[in-house]
Amino acid sequence: MVDSPSLVDLLQWPAMLVTVAAAWHVASRSRVRRLTGFWLFLASNILWTVWGLHAHAYALVILQASLAVTNIRGHRRNADAVDPPGRSAT
Repeated sequence: MVDSPSLVDLLQWPAMLVTVAAAWHVASRSRVRRLTGFWLFLASNILWTVWGLHAHAYALVILQASLAVTNIRGHRRNADAVDPPGRSAT
């Protein structure tokens, strides 16, 4: 008999989707979309951390914490940046 996966086991799939959506948004020229990507990346860090703790994947947990700190640092450094004039919001 095969054990069915728990909800936490399945968490890796939404975590992956949120990470891909975050990367898409962060690559935008629009400040609003980049900010959305920032928050999506933080959400994905949380999702991956929950899954990593459940799966005993401690290197992944440390990686997610490091990525979150890096992301927050980048956000703070660029908080006052504005979109260049004449750029489309894509």
